[in-house]
Amino acid sequence: MPELPDVEVYREALAQRVVGTPLVRVVLKNPFVLRTAVPPLADLDGRVVRDVRRLGKRIVFAFDDAYYLVVHLMIAGRLQWLPEGGKAPAKITLALLEFGTGTLAFTEAGSKRRASLHVVHGEAALAAFDMGGLDVLRATR
Repeated sequence: MPELPDVEVYREALAQRVVGTPLVRVVLKNPFVLRTAVPPLADLDGRVVRDVRRLGKRIVFAFDDAYYLVVHLMIAGRLQWLPEGGKAPAKITLALLEFGTGTLAFTEAGSKRRASLHVVHGEAALAAFDMGGLDVLRATR
């Protein structure tokens, strides 16, 4: 399981690569990795990454207009940066985050599929996510 220092190393490396860069699109290779439906994942297409943060052991991509993509690696999740034209591992790739400068492959080697992506809109929703995850988000609606 990626521990806190590993997550921080991911965050730093990602910030260097993607801050100030628009996300072209997210390609889901496994639909179960996306744990939210509202706002839709497509709302992130074309938005510029303004920051890459850490929320506990989660990695948060902060976009324009208070949109966030929260990545939770859980036990077997990993991130791999692929240069333009690079090929993602076929069987273990859950999602691809495509940027103009390359692609971030979100993979999970385990079979349990615990890793997750969440799209969140608004600082309050992100704060609620931090306090207790989706149960708190549901209670605030």
